Amino acid sequence: MIFQKGDRIVFAGDSVTDMGSDNPVGEGLFDNLGRSYVREVENLLSAVYPEVDLRITNSGVGGNTSRDLLKRFDRDVVDLKPDWVSVCIGINDVWRQFDVPAITDLQVTPEEYEENVEKMILAVKGKVKGIFILSPYYMEPNRSDAMRARMDEYVAICRALSEKHGCEFVDFQKLYEDYCRVQHSSRIAWDRVHPNQIGAMLMAREFLFHCGFDYNHKGF
Repeated sequence: MIFQKGDRIVFAGDSVTDMGSDNPVGEGLFDNLGRSYVREVENLLSAVYPEVDLRITNSGVGGNTSRDLLKRFDRDVVDLKPDWVSVCIGINDVWRQFDVPAITDLQVTPEEYEENVEKMILAVKGKVKGIFILSPYYMEPNRSDAMRARMDEYVAICRALSEKHGCEFVDFQKLYEDYCRVQHSSRIAWDRVHPNQIGAMLMAREFLFHCGFDYNHKGF
């Protein structure tokens, strides 16, 4: 596994990262870490690799676009001196184009989105052991659906930026597309965006797949 004893992983994002965590930064005991995939990542790492003692920090804030996250990125990510950074942002950048189409100042175009995410990458590149770019997603398997088609543009931007800057790309859109071939999205998210604990576990498993996580490891 890529993480080492004492490493700090900061997960930055919107509501699918936040999920009830302390804002702007949540970690530690009780529900401070929230109920998202971040909690499931900590659960699995703590259960399977108890000897590693990782510090998991949730810097997700519900409703954030990439514009919002960029404004607070220094305070809530860079200044925490993480060893690893994970960024999962973009759902609201797309969603606002569909649920409030007349309020254009809330929307983030693909061009601005690419600029925002690249600025986040450059803010920590060379200062951390690694950067994860987790794609935004919409749990709609029909690629011709307007919002799904738009979301795919933002996913492609994440993939391209990851390749450009040597980040680890985690494709949550493909994860949910594959899952929806077997089960309907209503089983995990009423709005096709905010996952329940099944979805959180799917996302955590996908994230850890990119970390060399070994489920057969036993650290005690």
